[in-house]
Amino acid sequence: MKLLSLLTLLLLAIASNEACQVQSSSSETTKDWWQTAQFYQIYPRSFKDSDGDGIGDLNGITSKLEYLKDLGVTAAWLSPIFKSPMVDFGYDISDFFDIQPEYGTLEDFRTLIKKAKELDLKIVLDFVPNHSSNESEWFLKSVKREKGYEDYYVWHDGKINSTTGKREPPTNWLQYFRGSAWEWNELRQQYYLHQFAVQQPDLNYRNPLVVEQMKRVLRYWLNEGVSGFRCDALPPLFEVVPDGDGQFPDEVVSGATEDTEDRDYLTTTYIENQPETIDMVYQWRTVLDDHKRIFGGNSSVLLIETYSPAWFTMQFYGNRSTEGAHLPFNFNLITVMEQKGLSASNVQEAIDLWLKNMPAGRTPNWVLGNHDKRRAASRYGKEHIDGMNMLVMILPGVSVTYQGEEIGMTDGEISWEDTVDPWGCNSNPNIYEQYTRDPERTPFQWTGGTNAGFTNGSTTWLPLAADYATINVEKELSDDHSHLKIYKALVALRKSSKTLQNGSTKYQALSDDIFVVQRSLTKSATIVLVINFGSVAKTVDLSQFDKSRTESLQLLIRSIDSTKKEGTRYDPKALSLDPSEALVLTTE
Repeated sequence: MKLLSLLTLLLLAIASNEACQVQSSSSETTKDWWQTAQFYQIYPRSFKDSDGDGIGDLNGITSKLEYLKDLGVTAAWLSPIFKSPMVDFGYDISDFFDIQPEYGTLEDFRTLIKKAKELDLKIVLDFVPNHSSNESEWFLKSVKREKGYEDYYVWHDGKINSTTGKREPPTNWLQYFRGSAWEWNELRQQYYLHQFAVQQPDLNYRNPLVVEQMKRVLRYWLNEGVSGFRCDALPPLFEVVPDGDGQFPDEVVSGATEDTEDRDYLTTTYIENQPETIDMVYQWRTVLDDHKRIFGGNSSVLLIETYSPAWFTMQFYGNRSTEGAHLPFNFNLITVMEQKGLSASNVQEAIDLWLKNMPAGRTPNWVLGNHDKRRAASRYGKEHIDGMNMLVMILPGVSVTYQGEEIGMTDGEISWEDTVDPWGCNSNPNIYEQYTRDPERTPFQWTGGTNAGFTNGSTTWLPLAADYATINVEKELSDDHSHLKIYKALVALRKSSKTLQNGSTKYQALSDDIFVVQRSLTKSATIVLVINFGSVAKTVDLSQFDKSRTESLQLLIRSIDSTKKEGTRYDPKALSLDPSEALVLTTE
């Protein structure tokens, strides 16, 4: 037995040092529109203001759709635009069937959809199923126990402390935004569950009326012409079933932090990643597929936000009998680097975590950032933004871009006085920077002029990032070589290359600094990406990655500080790479 174990470990060690290869379907495969798409996330409040109030809006988005078309974007995903008190800037929805007035009207939305269709752009909406606003008509009726709404939310009497005789929350569960996940409602005389802010009560998905109501929301916006949904915050959708006495179990101390207000202080065994969540996603997929079956047209895409472990996340794709989400979001390029730092070996680990766990026949996706994470250029380093954009474009499947990543936008510096994000506001001046999401939500930088061309008003809802005069669309369009032009070249290559759409994938960290991806397809040009994540120059021998790689490679796209020339051919056995240099090459 010991000999067998040693042999197994040896084989695993050998395998870990070899290049990973993923076969793709043949060049004749016809793929649906979303399978090779470039999704672009718009945070509406910060994209473009059309009326001078310093807040982005729908008409502002409509005015910039040509910019997205020019980028080569397939679909724009809009963070919530629905009616809301804006405690969590749209993720606290009071009316799922109407538009937030400061963003515009339903007619403005229809104008946006019409213009997008004219440009062959698809619009994907944020679907926020876990909770509503406490100003929602549903919640107000539930507080009053009106018929049909009594159990729309998760209500509980709480517990009586045997020592003090006082009523206390039913469990020790903690919310994402710090503090107890339970809030007492004086009128109803019960606690309600809120895994986010106090103003965001959790809907009760064990109530069939809630399930059907949220399906109505999906159908409503499908009928308005949207091309799918990104589903927000799926892990906490269900909590564990209470016991026979109606009591929920406490979570145990995790040991991850000593901050008793931080959600990470406790485990989330009972309040996240319950099996019923998987089934609910399958039901939503059925709603989308039924709509196509009845009304025709293109497929509507279902994207799922989950920071869950792989064993849970991969179930969202579906199983042998049931279709699930088209794309559970892959945040590995964010989370692995947050934990371990940016290196070639860590990039390989992030990719392995997805491709080695993904069910056969499914489509991978790659995400660098979003409205909840510091900007990619700030996390990875400005010198690596081109290389990371290359990575998500050259890897197989779908790329997702958060607004500003294409021009290398960095985080804004937001003072405690200017902080508006509830996650930051629920902390204090000493620790708010650990929690606030405001720095990655600063207004988009269109020009180097007044207010970065975001608004013609006198102020912006958040202060601008300090580098807007040098990092902006206008300047990068005029520069000979820029992040924006590199991004556009990458999208154009993805659209034109059958190899990138259908080819097999081979990738490997040749060292802790050098990472290589190769995409191959019979009778088509091979595409090779080489990135130096290190701070010193290296000479790379690509034959150690692919022994057949002997012919010279032609440079297609280079990172912003590279001094090499596009169109020049380079020796794959002695390819020099400057610090942070990234290159896309081809055999043609």
